[in-house]
Order: sequence, then structure tokens, then C-alpha cells
Amino acid sequence: MPSQVRVVWDTAFTKYDFGSSHPMSPVRLDLTARLCEALGVFDAPGVEVVGADPASDDVIASVHDRDYITAVRHASDDPDSADTAYGLGTEDDPAFQGMHEASARVVAGTVDVCRAVWAGETEHGVNFAGGLHHAMPRNASGFCIYNDAAVGIRWLLEHGAQRVAYVDIDVHHGDGVERIFWDDPRVLTISVHETGRALFPGTGWPADIGGPTAQGSAVNVSLPPGLGDAGWLRAFHATVVPLVRGFRPDVLVTQHGCDTHMEDPLGHFALSVDAQRAAADALHRLSHEVCEGRWVALGGGGYEVIDVVPRAWTHVTAIAAHAPVGCTVPVPQAWRDHVEMLCGRPGPGRMGDLTDEQGPLWWRSWDMGYDPASEVDRAIMATRQAVFPLHGLDVHFD
Repeated sequence: MPSQVRVVWDTAFTKYDFGSSHPMSPVRLDLTARLCEALGVFDAPGVEVVGADPASDDVIASVHDRDYITAVRHASDDPDSADTAYGLGTEDDPAFQGMHEASARVVAGTVDVCRAVWAGETEHGVNFAGGLHHAMPRNASGFCIYNDAAVGIRWLLEHGAQRVAYVDIDVHHGDGVERIFWDDPRVLTISVHETGRALFPGTGWPADIGGPTAQGSAVNVSLPPGLGDAGWLRAFHATVVPLVRGFRPDVLVTQHGCDTHMEDPLGHFALSVDAQRAAADALHRLSHEVCEGRWVALGGGGYEVIDVVPRAWTHVTAIAAHAPVGCTVPVPQAWRDHVEMLCGRPGPGRMGDLTDEQGPLWWRSWDMGYDPASEVDRAIMATRQAVFPLHGLDVHFD
């Protein structure tokens, strides 16, 4: 009997640690797991929680060059020897003792849930330590050493999957996964992100649509800074949903970077946890609609490590467990007490952000019409014009 969801977690994942001054603190992972435990998500029927040993070099080399893996190993043993030619030892990706093993463990976790979903051992898979989408075949980038998402997708392709859709809702462009599958028509990469004019990595334009033999396989929704729930959800539903439906993948892999949140220190969007939860719910439902529920959900960016990341990724995990947690549910006091002891403040009081005065989460459907005066609508239209015809879809100007 397959499980409902396999969740990859043990405390060894917190060893992916760039140091106390780095924004990507491993405490975000520990607090997410603790919140899942406090809310009973890990104990829900059909939930299995498993650890992972580091992936082998052969597995990592399905995406990354061997000389780069060797460079990571050397830097892992002797951080002072890190070679900046490989993006190691930089401000974004400082070398640390055990870096290879910690990064390879993240890869193994994502490959394991991809394998389990594909083999029918579980319906859904979650690795909230994963989603390290910026790593390139020959270099580290943007806090990412190895690209676990790409390695997991490669595993699926090598074991029989004909079409994989990858949807990235991090505030930053999912450039690494896109680059790796740029000219592979079997992989649809969709990135919904803040424009590269305002944010790292400075890429991801609507006209970037894939290589010469895979036109339309890369989709970029490049959105203006300052975007809130209504505009972001309008863009998401006007692009991601019809494209995934049209592509009809065998497996849906999603990256849930929650640095789109209004309190995140590195992005310029203004989303609520409620909107992030709504997107996760929509992607989950989409997996049941188009690929018999074969869904792998990964973490990603997220640098408000107390108030945002634990709630956002607990929602993803609970949705995958078919035991969703409402946004009005109080955050367990025991978890808040732990956070206050650890961090000096108690954290959020409930699982969502929106108050009764703000009203329910709402966005305007694309079917209600295109507004050329809207910067958001122009961004949506640029993406639809660039790729919808290549998928046999109507651009829909009206």
C-alpha cells in the first residue's frame, strides 16, 4: 500500500550551513520540522518521514561536471582552498567543512522522493531542504552548491518519465534548472519571479523560451517589484495552470521558495503566507488533474526564517499529506516557546497573515479581461505571447 506522502527530513540536513552571518540559516529547516511535528502533520495517516545518506558522485554527475564535484570535495575538506572559478568561497557560497556531504545529502533526498513517487511507493514527495535551483553544471551560485531539483528530474527521465513539468515560484529566477534542461523538450520549466532588472540573478525574460529543439519548453513570468497577493496569483493562474494542463506531464516537480513574502529581506514582493499556501494547494490539485497525483515538492529560498519559512513549508507538507492546515489555525504555543527560547521572540500567532479586516484572499481571473495599462498584465501577456502558441494555446487578448 503506497503512503500518502514521503517527507525527507532528519537533523543532518541542518549541516548545510554557510555560517552565522549568512542569510540562509539552517534554523529555518529545523523550525519547519518542529512546526510540522507540533501540528501533527508528521503523524497524519499515510505520512512517512525518512532521512537520506549523501548521494554518490555518479548520481550528482548526471547534472554536474566531475571536475566541479572534485572542487567541491576539496573545498569541503579544506575551506581555505575553495576555488572561486567554480563559484566556491564567495560571499554567496562560502566554503564550509563538510560542504560536499551536506549538499550531496540534499540531492539524495530529492532523488529519493522522485524515485518513490515514480515507483508508486508514495503519491507525493516533499523535501523542504531541497529546491537549490541556482547551481549550474560547473559552478555554485546563489546559495546553491548542487542542483538537487535538476538531478531529481534527470533521474526521472532516465527511468522512464517522458514529460516532467518543473514549476518554480521562488522570488528569484530558477536559472539553474532552466539552463540544464534548456534544449530538452521533455522538460517544461516555468519560473514565476521578480524581474531580473531588480533582483539576482538578472535573468529570466519572457523571450527566453528554450533551445532550438525545445522552443516553448522554458517559460519565464517576469513580474514587477512590489507585487502583492492579487497580482501574483493572477499571474500564476494565467500562466502556470494552463501551461501545465496543456503539457500533461508524467510528474510535476515544484519549487516553493517563500522569499516572495512581504517580510523577506532579499526580495521585493509583498505576498502573504496565505497566498503562498494557495499556490501550493493549486499545484497539488493540478498534480491530481494532470499526472495522477505524482507530485514532488521542494523548498528553496526564504530568509525570514522564523515568521515565514516554517509556516509556508509546513503548509506545503500538510497539503501533500492531504491534511491541510487552515490559515486561521493558531501556531502551537510549545513551538512559539521554543522559538522564543532560541531566537528571543515567539514568532507568529497563527498559520496565516490575513486579518478579518483585510478580507479573504482574492485575485482577478484572466478571463475577466486584459488591462494593457497594468504592468502586471503586460508582464503576463508578454509570457503568453511568447510561449502559448508553441503549446497550441490561445493567447487570449480580450
